Formats: sequence, structure tokens, C-alpha cells
Amino acid sequence: MNKDEEDSKHSWEQTVKTIFGRNVGNVLLEFTATCDLSNPQIFAEYENKIIFDYPLKKFREDLYSKEIKILRSDMSIMDRALQALVLSQYRLKVFQDNHLAIKPVVLFKAAKISDSKDFMAEFISTVENLSGMTLERISGLIDNPTMSTVYKYFAAKGITFDMLAQELREDFSEEHCVSVNDDKEADRKQVLLNSLEDADNPYRAIFEVKKLDEGWDVLNLFDIVRLYETRQGGKKISPATVSEAQLIGRGARYCPFQLDDEQSKYQRKYDNDIDNELRICEELYYHCQNDSRYIFELNQALREIGIDPDKTVTCKCILKDDFKQDELYKNGLIFINNRIVKSRADVNELLPSVRSKTYTVSLATGQSGEDFILEENQSVPSSSTIKPILYSCTIGEIAAINYAIVNKVLATQPVYKFNALKSRFPNLKSTREFITSEKYLGNIKIEIRSKYEQPPVNILSVAVTNVLTKISAYISEIEEEYEGTKEFSAVNIHDVFRDKTVNYTTVVDGGIGKSQNDASVPSEMRIDLSSEDWFAFTDNYGTSEEKAFVSYFRDYIDRLKAYYSKIYLMRNERQMHIYSFDGGERFEPDYVLFLQKDKEDGYEQFQVFIEPKGSHLMETDSWKEQFLLELQANAIPVKKIVDDNKYHIWGFHFFNRDNRKDEFDSDFDELLTD
Repeated sequence: MNKDEEDSKHSWEQTVKTIFGRNVGNVLLEFTATCDLSNPQIFAEYENKIIFDYPLKKFREDLYSKEIKILRSDMSIMDRALQALVLSQYRLKVFQDNHLAIKPVVLFKAAKISDSKDFMAEFISTVENLSGMTLERISGLIDNPTMSTVYKYFAAKGITFDMLAQELREDFSEEHCVSVNDDKEADRKQVLLNSLEDADNPYRAIFEVKKLDEGWDVLNLFDIVRLYETRQGGKKISPATVSEAQLIGRGARYCPFQLDDEQSKYQRKYDNDIDNELRICEELYYHCQNDSRYIFELNQALREIGIDPDKTVTCKCILKDDFKQDELYKNGLIFINNRIVKSRADVNELLPSVRSKTYTVSLATGQSGEDFILEENQSVPSSSTIKPILYSCTIGEIAAINYAIVNKVLATQPVYKFNALKSRFPNLKSTREFITSEKYLGNIKIEIRSKYEQPPVNILSVAVTNVLTKISAYISEIEEEYEGTKEFSAVNIHDVFRDKTVNYTTVVDGGIGKSQNDASVPSEMRIDLSSEDWFAFTDNYGTSEEKAFVSYFRDYIDRLKAYYSKIYLMRNERQMHIYSFDGGERFEPDYVLFLQKDKEDGYEQFQVFIEPKGSHLMETDSWKEQFLLELQANAIPVKKIVDDNKYHIWGFHFFNRDNRKDEFDSDFDELLTD
């Protein structure tokens, strides 16, 4: 650290400490995306201060980032840049086709400022004179599936190369380009660069060297073009490559959009449907030279910051030809319900998904007298040797010990004022009912990790505050509540289940992303499903619990065949969803089993929803199991056309080898009757 940096650090730290010390009630929180804990000095500074660590790797696994694609080629740099414009224009049109006002941006990164200025001038001139012939020539330079899709789209829309060239001349003209290498205009341009998503922001192309490597927040960046083909020598990853990886990491922030209110706006939606045209709107493309050593280095650098493109596994879920020719697939029905707005007058409880969740609160065990509220399942660097003790209870049990603990916490948050609660839950009779009733807070479970076998009042109060703050966010957002209809409408099976390509970003040996016949699957569960006539797809890439269920199901086949003329088990790759009766919460059961018995007139069909569930999720997802068990008595199949067939809609207990085997056996035995 040089003298200027040391002085700046001292000045900044001293200023913050002075402000912090002015009032004993002050709380100082730092939010940073660049806390390098691998650096011993930084680790020593932050060791006992970290409250929550959410690395980019977890951010990506939780679907909050774009996926990274590296598009390498032997094209010239200008041709590579023009190809990026074509891809960007395609993405713009996909957004427009789906009525989304999002403008994709391209960034051109040079090694030196002089190179950036020279290329920008050449780029503006090239675009100004761009012809359809040039674009047609570029379209034939590489054989790439993404670009093939792009050119097929333009052809299908009747957009010729000449028409596309005209669009690019207009959209990427000089007034839509900006250079950020000039310090004199840095402040003015910084405002424009941080508002690229705004509808009135004119820029589609950005030219830079290092100005945007840090401190730049932009969501609609989808293409980065590397304007140099050199790489620094040496065995280690070069600083330049690390810098490029960090820029990619910034560009990887998800650009939020949704087609309806059921979609999550801020998360990727098409990992399970990568053939969907909108998948391109969840991807960041890095355009560079086809240099194997450089690509290797870049992947290493991306891996170090938490992005690992190599670990993404693409699987094709293919329906068997024999199944596609079967009458069940061609003309058969699956029954699916809808959700409707629930009158507030009928709302008399918190959503099951809120009530059934276990909330974990960890409290620091140091002797300083300050407690740090930590998020669930996060490891914190600590020099403490005190082992936390786990104390489990419910909010109702805490209230039974000392009602004032919970009541005082409620009094500190406006959303829990009785009038506010009454407006959202019209049937609520009192604050006491809200605290003690199992329909509201009473049965909500808390796990407290602290140094106390029996936490004292102040620890219980902190834990309750933590949990009720989380629940208050849900209550504050309540506008409309829903319920699932008991009428299940008929939909053609062939309109729901089709061949599909799926990305798995977290692959586990013997589990998710692995074939049921993979060597990592235990031998007793290993099956070549391509030769099993009862499984509709050629393979199963589900979790280890799912693979255990499919193996379990195979052992029942011969007995099922004694009762049914048609048996098909289908894995649901997010192709179908139903809604819980209580709360209208969306649920995508992992499997649907179709069974048919022949009758004198028509047939009798059983449609059974099945959900294998790992032990660690059974409690959190208990509302799903409850819904499944309600189906047999409540679900009403509604046909569009009258026929002689009889339909049943059932659901089973969760399949779990350790905790639900007897219940699941009993459910399955119900199918083995006349």
C-alpha cells in the first residue's frame, strides 16, 4: 500500500470511527462486494465483524445472476464486434416480442485508451457504412448454434440482411455510442452509465479500458467484446485476465423481468427450459479470440470469483418414440387446477409456507456483550472456541413462558399493530390469538444457536425480533391472496409434456444432473430407463431421492401390471404446476403417474402426483405434502368433452426412504385393488 493509499485509508477510517463514536446507540454496517477474505490482512480486519457472507457462487446458484457464455471465434476483431451487434439486436427483438421494454447494451473493452479511441472511430465509420452483404458474409464465418438460432429468427420474421443492416446503422450510430475513457467528462457520463436501463437513455454501445472494472452497476449489459487478442505470459493467471473476469462478474447481474406475476422477477426462469427464446435474455456473452490457453485462464479466473461455466451440465429430456405413439400421449388428458383471488373475508391464517418454515437464529458467543444476528446456515470466520448450543421452541411456547417477550416485539413494528393485522386478516379476534394460534404465529418454529442451554429473556427477545422481522416483510407485501380451485381442468398431455433441454448448475454424483444409469448412482438404484417401457422419458436426471423413488417404483411394476393395462411414470421438468387449495401456492410435483384400467365402455384413469423429498426439506415443504393428501377427497376432474372414461386425481405422502416409507407403502397399496 503506497503512502497516498495509506493516508486515504487512515482518513476514511478515522472519519467513520469519529461519526460512529458520537452516539452510543450508533450501529455501523458495511456492504461490500469486494471483501477478499483470502488476503490475511483483510481477513484480520473483518474476522469478528462479518454478519452475512453471500458470495457470487451462491448468488449464481440461487438464480440471481445471468449465465455466462464465452463465444470464441477466429474472426477479425471488427467482425466479432458486428456479430455482437447482431446478437444484441436479436435479444432486443425477443424482449419486444414479449412486450418487455428492455434495451440490451454492448461493451467494447480495449487494452489501452489509444486503442479504445481508435477502435471507436473505426466502429462508428464501419456501422455508418454497414451493408447487408457484410452481415451475410459474417453469418457464414462460424458454425455456432446460438448464432444459427439468431439468423433463423430474422429469416422467419422476414428481416433481410439489408433490413438488419439498416436497423444497426440507426441503433448503433454515433449518438448511441459513448466512450468512458475521458476523465474530463467522467462525472457527467457516470450518471448516464448508471442509468443505462432508463427508457430515455440513448446508449447501446460503450467503449472503455478500465473505468468500469469497479463501482459500475448496470443490469442490461448482455455482450462484452474483447478488442485485443494478446495475453500476458506466465504460469499464473494474469492480472489482466482477473480484471476481465471481474468485469464479467459485474455484467452478470441479472436483468429483472417477468411475463406474469407468478414468475420471479429477479431470478433466472429458464434453466429448466433453455430452448425457450427468452433464455438469451438471461445470458451474458463474452466475445473473444479462439485461444485455448486464454480460455483456460479466463475460466480459472471466473471460477475463483465464483462463476464456473464448466460445471454447468446440459441434459436433454427426451420422450420415447413409443410413448409419443401411444394413445395416452396423443389423445390422453392431464387435469390441472387454477388459482383465483381469495376474498379477504375468507382469510383466517398465515400462508402454510410461512407457518411451516423453521427459522434459525445464530447469536455470537463472545464475551463482548454484543449479539450479532446471523442468517441461516452461514459460516463465519471466528477465533472463538465456544461451541454453540441448539435450543428449539415455537413462538407460542415462548409466549407461554413470557407473553410480554413476543408482545413487546410486535409493538415495535407497525405492521403488527392490531388494526394493521385486522385489515389483512379480517377474522383475527385479538393480538393474543395472532401470537398463540397455530393458524398464525403460535406454531412457528425457531432454532436458537447460542452459548445458553436455556436462553435468557434478552436472547429470546432478539431471536423473536429476528424472526418476526422476516415475517413482517411477507405481511407488508400482502395485497391479494389466492386459493387453488378444486376443479381441475382437462389439458392434452401432448400439450404439456414435450422434449426439453435443461441446464443443471449444481451437479451431484448419484443425484441431480446425473443419469439414473450413471456409475455414480448406487448399483441398487442404477437403471437403464431407455429400456423400461413404463418410464416415459429416456432417462432421469433428478435428485438421489428421486432416483431412489424410481428404483422403488420399478419393484412395483409387476404388481401394477396385474391391475392396469397402461402404466406411465413421467418426470415433471417444470412443465406443469398446480395450486394448493389453501393459499393458492404454486407447486410443481416432481412426478405424475398415469394408470389406466379398461372398462366395457372406455377406461378408468388414475392421475397420481408424487413428490420425492429429502429429509432436510420435509418440514419446510410440509404444506406441499398436506396439499397432495387433500387431492383424493377434493380434486374434481372437469372434462371439456363428455366421454365414457372415469378419472381420479390422487396425491401421495412424500417419498422419503428414512421418514415416510411406511406411509408411502400404504399409499401405493391403495392402487393394488380392484
